[in-house]
Amino acid sequence: MAKSIIPPLTYDLHKGMMGKIGVVGGCKEYTGAPYFAAISSFKIGGDLLHVFCTGDSASVIKSYSPELIVHPILDSDTFMTQVDQWLPTLHAIVIGPGLGGSNVNLKNAESIIKMARKRDIPLVIDADGVNIIKENPEVIFEYTKAIITPNMAEFNRLFDKVMDGEKQNENDPILNVKMLSKKLGNVTIVRKGENDIITNGKHVLVCGNEGSPRRCGGQGDVLAGTMGTMTHWSHTISQKGSSNNELFLAFGPTITAAYAACLLTRQSNKQAFAQFGRFMTASDMIGQLPTAFEQLYL
Repeated sequence: MAKSIIPPLTYDLHKGMMGKIGVVGGCKEYTGAPYFAAISSFKIGGDLLHVFCTGDSASVIKSYSPELIVHPILDSDTFMTQVDQWLPTLHAIVIGPGLGGSNVNLKNAESIIKMARKRDIPLVIDADGVNIIKENPEVIFEYTKAIITPNMAEFNRLFDKVMDGEKQNENDPILNVKMLSKKLGNVTIVRKGENDIITNGKHVLVCGNEGSPRRCGGQGDVLAGTMGTMTHWSHTISQKGSSNNELFLAFGPTITAAYAACLLTRQSNKQAFAQFGRFMTASDMIGQLPTAFEQLYL
């Protein structure tokens, strides 16, 4: 199923067809997260990566890689006008890595969610972006091209706020994730953890492939970035009606993309840990993405 969404490289492709992906995040305190997300999305096959960040983080993020297109507008008074010219060109948007807690950043990121919905652009909402959903669940309600990727702590806070005091079942984490997904109108949730639980409230996949016990910062950003490219590929195939894979047709493009990205991230994590052990970093994982991708999908 996961292999079925990987587009072949052919000589008739032109720049951008494999993915023009946006990453919304990056502030003075957090410059690494949007870079990890964007470069991971780029590494696995996205063609053009745009990072929409604050003015005081742009030069730092740009210095990490000349391959990223960096827009220092996230905290600008003219953010809405500036970002609107880029949205029609994007195939998918990752919202949250390094976003921070600034009211201006959160407000503008929420505006992107609303604008993306109107344009039917697939979304991956991670990290600080999950707080937007916590405070205003309506912004994502019933948008089935969105994926929310909370870790355990973020999931618990989101559940408590959205479920109006209803308690989680301590013995059935899958049920808890399904309940929250249904409450949000069957939006796909990836609850990250020892096993990644993926559900749209109807169907469930659990990605429990071996990763590593190392829990360094940046791993979630790698997942979000790869998921951004994967969700573009997956929805493109769905829109064309070109897949005859029975599992893809059963689970749909959003769950398929989420599972493919979880599997890839775990494989790169496993390979990096095998090489570096407890000294592994997120950059080491990114270095393993090409070989992990080849092992799983080519």
